[in-house]
Amino acid sequence: MQDRELLMRAIETAKQKGASYADVRVNRYLRQSINTREKRVTSITNRESFGTGIRVLVDGTWGFAASREVSPAEVDRVAAQAVAIARANRAAQGKPVVLAPVEAYKDTWQTPVTKDPFRVPTERKVDLLLAINAAALKNGAAFCTSYLHFVKEEKQFASTEGSEIEQIIIRQMPGFTVTAVDRKAGKFKTRNSLAEPIGTGYEWIESYPWLEEAATAAEQAVRKLSAKSVEPGKYDLILAPSNLWLTIHESVGHPTELDRAMGYEANFAGTSFLTPDKLGKFKFGSDIVNFFADRTQPMALATLGYDDDGVPTHEWDIVRKGIFVDYQTTREQAAWIGKESSHACSHADSWGSVPFQRMPNLSLRPGEEKLTLEELIAGTKRGILGEGRSSYSIDQQRYNFQFSAQLFWEIRDGRIAGLIEDAAYQAITPEFWGSCDRICSDGYALGGSFYDGKGEPGQANAVSHGCAPARFRNVNIINTARSM
Repeated sequence: MQDRELLMRAIETAKQKGASYADVRVNRYLRQSINTREKRVTSITNRESFGTGIRVLVDGTWGFAASREVSPAEVDRVAAQAVAIARANRAAQGKPVVLAPVEAYKDTWQTPVTKDPFRVPTERKVDLLLAINAAALKNGAAFCTSYLHFVKEEKQFASTEGSEIEQIIIRQMPGFTVTAVDRKAGKFKTRNSLAEPIGTGYEWIESYPWLEEAATAAEQAVRKLSAKSVEPGKYDLILAPSNLWLTIHESVGHPTELDRAMGYEANFAGTSFLTPDKLGKFKFGSDIVNFFADRTQPMALATLGYDDDGVPTHEWDIVRKGIFVDYQTTREQAAWIGKESSHACSHADSWGSVPFQRMPNLSLRPGEEKLTLEELIAGTKRGILGEGRSSYSIDQQRYNFQFSAQLFWEIRDGRIAGLIEDAAYQAITPEFWGSCDRICSDGYALGGSFYDGKGEPGQANAVSHGCAPARFRNVNIINTARSM
C-alpha cells in the first residue's frame, strides 16, 4: 500500500487523542470528460483530486475532518481535528453510535478491465464521437451531441480494527442525443442513446455498435415528429430494461434506504412509505417480483470489493416473492433494525466527504418461465412498450409516480403497430409492482445513474439496476400534450 505509513500514523494519532474507533481514507480521483456537437469538439476536461479523510468515534459520537495536503504533519493535524469535532458533537448526540462487527481485512481489489480508458489516446475518443455525430446527421438528424465521461478512483483505507484495503474502481458514461426538426411545424423531437453507464474498461465502448445506433436514433427521432399522440387510458405496459431501471431506482432503490425510512433525509430528499414496521410482512409486489441488492455484480456501477466502512460487498434480497424483506444498511445502521451485520452500503464520493448510506446495485430478478420480449409482445392484446429513460416525477415518500420514455410503441393484437408520442405512465408503487404479471427470462441488462444525489452537503453516487423486460397490467397512461 503506497501510503501505508501515513494511514497508520493517522490511526495512531486518533487513538492517542482519545478515539475509540478511527478509519482513514487516502483517495485519488481522476476524471475525464469529452463533449462534441456535430463536427466540433465543445470541451475536453481532465481533473485530478487527491486528499485524506479521517473519521473517528469518541464516546459514541462521530467526528470527521479532511485535507487535500497529504503529509505526516497534516495527517496529525487532521486526526486531532476529527477528535475535537467528535467531542464538540457530543452535546447533540442522542444515542451513542454502535457499529456492527466486521473482521479485519488486508486486501486489494480492482475493477476488471482490459483497457484502462485513461490510457486510451484522447484523439481516438474524439474520432469516435465525431463519427457518431456524422452517422446521425447522415440519417436525418438536424443536430447531434455526444460525450464520453470517465472516472477512476484509487482508494486506500485503514481502520483501528486492523483493516488495510486498497481498491481501484473504473466507471464510464458514454452517450449521445440526436435532434430532428420540423421547421414548418416549428417543433423538434429528440432521441438519446440507449447505452448506459457501466463499470468496466474501454473495451466495452469499442464493442458497442455506436454508429448503427446513432443512425437508428436519427431515423426514430424523425419518425417521432409525425407519430400519433397517445389515446389516454388503461393499457398493459411492457417496459424494456433501458426504461425500467429508472423506475426501479426511484420506486424501489430509494424507499429501501434505511436512513430515509428512519427520517434522516426528510428535510432534503424525503422519507419512505416502507417504514420499519412493514419489514418482513408488507406486500410490495406480485409473487413473481424479486429484488436483490448486489455490490459484486459484474460491470455494475456500485460494484467494488469493500465499502467505506471496510465491509466486504455481497448480495442479499430486498423483496422476496413480493414481500419486502430487507433494507440497505451500513455498520452504524444495522442495529437500528436488529441486524448483526452491515450490508456494505457506506460510501463517500470524495476524500473530503463523510461516508454515509448510499444505494447499492439493486436489480429485478429475471422470470423463471422461459420468455422472450418477442413472446411477451405476442401475448399482449392492447398495450404499450416503453424504451429509454426520459422525464419522471415521484413524491417525497416514493409512493406516487409518473414516468415517460424515449420511445413508446403501440401494441395491437400481439404486434408492434407503430410509434406513439406524448405518453407517460402513472401509478402507486405497490400497486404498480403488484400488477407485474410476467418477467422475461431473457434480455437482462443493466441501466444506471452516474450521478445519484443524496445528503446535505450533497454527494453523488454511481449505481446500476438490472432487469429483463417485464409487463404490468392495466396501467394508467396519460397524454402529456393535452391541457387539463
